[in-house]
Amino acid sequence: MINNIPKLRIGDLKTKIPIIQGGMSVGISLSGLASAVANEGGIGVIGAAGIGMLEKDFETNFKEANQRALINEIRKARKLTNGIIGVNIMVALTDYYELLKTAIREKIDIAFLGAGLPLEIPIEELKKSNTKIGVIVSSKRAVDVIFKYWDKKYKIIPDAVVVEGPKAGGHLGFKKEQLFDPNFSLEKILLDVKKALEIYKNKYNKDIPVIAAGGIFNGADVYKFLKLGADGVQMATRFVATFECDASDEFKQTYINCKKEDIVIIDSPVGLPGRAIKNKFIELVTKGITKPVKCYWKCLKTCNFKKAPYCIAKALTNAKLGFLENGFAFAGENAYRINKITSVKKLIKELLNEFFLTAQNV
Repeated sequence: MINNIPKLRIGDLKTKIPIIQGGMSVGISLSGLASAVANEGGIGVIGAAGIGMLEKDFETNFKEANQRALINEIRKARKLTNGIIGVNIMVALTDYYELLKTAIREKIDIAFLGAGLPLEIPIEELKKSNTKIGVIVSSKRAVDVIFKYWDKKYKIIPDAVVVEGPKAGGHLGFKKEQLFDPNFSLEKILLDVKKALEIYKNKYNKDIPVIAAGGIFNGADVYKFLKLGADGVQMATRFVATFECDASDEFKQTYINCKKEDIVIIDSPVGLPGRAIKNKFIELVTKGITKPVKCYWKCLKTCNFKKAPYCIAKALTNAKLGFLENGFAFAGENAYRINKITSVKKLIKELLNEFFLTAQNV
């Protein structure tokens, strides 16, 4: 069956299935989840933001702790799989550049760069490596800015584009009023981005695969977006409720227990809307009760910790560890549809069965 599904090609990388596991940072997708997805023929992705949270010197030396932890997780993943491993790095991080250089030095297969415009890259290190770069965007405008800049400054272009729509979990690259506006739907943005890339595909004589992301839940969704013109899909929320996910059992259970009305849009301290599962912590923050004590790291460029209602790094670390009374879980719009914890192998099989069933019935 797996032989009949379209493959995703990014340069000389070729997957067995057109599925990328979205990178979930602050310890949700590490070597355990990433290697399990890679073993099933997809691209497994390690989330780099806050990855050093469990290092002993994280609060006093967070940049080196992050780099050390990223190296360890990449090497662990390599021992667990011969498949394709990627890393997700937020441009908004104050150590974005160092983490990207670290990943390239560790010969990561692909780095996905999002949460900001990845204009500055370590070009000399990149040119000497075989690491591919995928940029994560939420608009045609972002594609235009990134590709024009790279073309002019570096004489190269990114290897792939992930188009993330407004139904995704976590921080969202949209204004609040755009989240439920059909003019900003993933379907529309995907087609706009594909059109914008034509000029660069022709100039560089290079295929630039476009990956659809945000709210993709089952095999029918995978089929829909491939038919629409995507070369692959990125899914994150579905992989949280797996045994191999690196989050705590309490974090996973939050997904299992949530209802549709529990999926809410919050104001993140970094100035972006975010989609999360409502809990007591979020309710307290909404009422203005929870306040940060101090900032250890200045980990995000856009965070003004003196005015922030809470420390998002600490809140997400607490959630990863299962202390949901002092944190919360980011989640995609469809998280409430998950009703059990399963293995990555069974989940992939389920997605493929749904894909082929949809294909037969169209």
